Amino acid sequence: MQFSKPKWGTIAQWGGVVAFLIILFTDLRTPVLGGMQRALLATGLWRPALPAAPTQTPVQPTGGTYPHNLSLLTLDGQPANLRNLKGKVVLVNLWASWCPPCVAEMPSLQKLYNQVDKQKVAFVMISLDQNPENARRLMARKGYTFPAYFPAGALPPAFDSESIPTTVIVGPDGQIAARHEGMADYDTPEFKAALEKLAGPARL
Repeated sequence: MQFSKPKWGTIAQWGGVVAFLIILFTDLRTPVLGGMQRALLATGLWRPALPAAPTQTPVQPTGGTYPHNLSLLTLDGQPANLRNLKGKVVLVNLWASWCPPCVAEMPSLQKLYNQVDKQKVAFVMISLDQNPENARRLMARKGYTFPAYFPAGALPPAFDSESIPTTVIVGPDGQIAARHEGMADYDTPEFKAALEKLAGPARL
């Protein structure tokens, strides 16, 4: 019986297949794919469309009822509600630790959070992880400081989505100003200006 000498090209091809399967079916999948997608955003090779800058005149809240009853839990289990942020522009983001596009866009959201006026703009990062500890570990490992929550019940239709990441921008009066499904780079002057325009002038 004769055995042919293995070709290095064939070995390399099979090695690539094995490496791909290891990444796809192990815990390496999310960080590796998220890192690749984050690199695309950083190099500008892929610029997903962001919600357009709001064109409506900013509406300051009155004594009326806030339209959204979104019950939440903080990372340490304390109750919260979107209604408590009435009067602010709110960036609501649905994410999960196992979602590569979510992980990829998080650094840009953190950079944006560092720049915004916290008295006028709030972040509500809602983790959909079935195991809350996975979300806590990701936040701690990456050093993210934007406020993160878990849903305390079913998401209202205005915020529910069949895909993540999904970002919803809520105006000071509670009206939905913009919605974006999919990964995006939020650390841009244009998007920051859009939030500032929606927030309106500083309030004393």
